[in-house]
Formats: sequence, C-alpha cells, structure tokens
Amino acid sequence: MIIDRVSREREANRLLFRIVHHVAIHHAGRPFDEIVGVLRRELPGSPPLAEEEIRRIAEQISVGRDPSGLPSPD
Repeated sequence: MIIDRVSREREANRLLFRIVHHVAIHHAGRPFDEIVGVLRRELPGSPPLAEEEIRRIAEQISVGRDPSGLPSPD
C-alpha cells in the first residue's frame, strides 16, 4: 500500500536526520576523514546515501555546522 511505503520512507528519513544530528553534536569540528568514517558506520543502508552526499555532510560537520536542521539540545 502506498501509505505504508510513504510512512516507512518518512521514518527512514527521520532516522537519517537524527543520526546526522547526533554525529554533528558529538563530532563537530573534528577532521573530515574521521567524520566520514563515523557517518559510514552510523548511517543505515536504507535509504542509501551516495558517497558524495556523505562527504558533503561530513564537510559541514567538520566546520562545526549541523546539516540536519534539528534543534540543538540546551
């Protein structure tokens, strides 16, 4: 059913954003290669992210940005 598929995709995307947010909080400012490794380990295979997307996210985190757009814990 289409609604089930959309719900699964939405939840998978939420998981991706939460993981990116977690990595950004705990690894901001760390070396690019280190962050790429963490992202490769932590990100689930579904939905898959292209290597260039992982590298783009890692670039943002390495300079202290959180590309997830989720609010930071206070």
